[in-house]
Amino acid sequence: MQTNFETLSPLERRLTMAVPVDTIDREVEDRLRKLSRTVRMPGFRPGKVPVKLVAQQYGPQVRSEVIGEAVQKAFEDAVREKNLRVAGYPRIEPKKDVTDAGKLAFSATFEIYPEFKPGDLSSARIERPTLTVGDAEVEHTLEILRKQRVQYGEVSRAAQSGDRITVDFAGNIDGNEFAGGKASNATLVLGEGRMIPDFETGLNGIAPGESRTFPVSFPADYGAKEVAGKSASFEVTVKKVEAPMLPDLDAEFARSLGVADGDLARMRAEVKANVEREVKKRIDGEIKQKVMQALLDSTQIELPKSLIEIEIQRLQQQARTDLESRGLKSDQIPLNPEIFEAQAKRRVALGLIIGETVKDRGVAATPAQVRSLVDDFAQTYEQPSEVVKWFYSEPQRLAEFEGLALESNVVKWVLENAKVEDKAVSFDELMGKPA
Repeated sequence: MQTNFETLSPLERRLTMAVPVDTIDREVEDRLRKLSRTVRMPGFRPGKVPVKLVAQQYGPQVRSEVIGEAVQKAFEDAVREKNLRVAGYPRIEPKKDVTDAGKLAFSATFEIYPEFKPGDLSSARIERPTLTVGDAEVEHTLEILRKQRVQYGEVSRAAQSGDRITVDFAGNIDGNEFAGGKASNATLVLGEGRMIPDFETGLNGIAPGESRTFPVSFPADYGAKEVAGKSASFEVTVKKVEAPMLPDLDAEFARSLGVADGDLARMRAEVKANVEREVKKRIDGEIKQKVMQALLDSTQIELPKSLIEIEIQRLQQQARTDLESRGLKSDQIPLNPEIFEAQAKRRVALGLIIGETVKDRGVAATPAQVRSLVDDFAQTYEQPSEVVKWFYSEPQRLAEFEGLALESNVVKWVLENAKVEDKAVSFDELMGKPA
């Protein structure tokens, strides 16, 4: 097998391969003879079909398979000999400008993984949020839980913040109705900020049965472009005003949270434990994001385009699956690859940097760490032991936990080598961020 390497760029290579035609021919003939022993054709007994007929029907397919396998083997042997790590998939094309008629020539264009060292983190600064869960955080959470179980009772007084009102409304711009500007029996809770500020302001102190007309200015960045930045006039009639009624913090409320005996002390203890878990989860998530950014900022690396393209395709497929799970038809919604490019580049870069950090610093995940993560995850199910057994019955199912353990080790290593400053944060500040 003749091969020739070319360097097209720091990461791009081209390999030219020439495969002897007679070698291909011999392999094709051998496979067709073997095929004739098993193939079935009308008018012939099994194993008695002439090779010539088999060649007429299956020859092109067999030749294509043989050539593909020969070229793939030549490619793998050549990159192994050169000790190259191929990134993505090679683009293999036939070469027509070959003078030797006894050979089939092909070129394989591909990228290799970059060679780099993780950056120095000794000067990196990472702010680590801290929060101790106390009685105030527990009571705050209980208040949220009460509001989640709110019930409303009709009142005859004027509406105030926190009330739920039922209204009919009709809006117009310059005397003309517009899409989405009219509704009957619409409900909203005053003060939640789900409506345009001018609309809520116009309803302050409105009473059941009362009608009002007031102006509303749509923000310039409003989602519906046809009304964005414009002023409208709304006529609103209130059909019902309902005041919120929160449940008492009593045994019945405790039972609604899963405390079977209704013990309030046990309820508070369980709420505190749940809040502590959520706080830890959010702090760990924020620290992880900061650590990953520190790794990106400290490391110079050129990214293989092929890996970015693969990651973009993966993100597109994730988006399609998510849309379909929401009942939308993904083929009717354009998913421009460009909107995924920045995220794909970040993921590819972090994957390469984390991989190199693991190899360079010796922070690979251990089986004990993986098992601990699996055990923690299984505790959320009724039969944890069965869940653990299911994961370990197929080793590939552990891949996600292995990745999490590995990332945890990298985060720990970075925190040990960077300048870390603890910063106290409030409960609302932390819980207002995505987990």
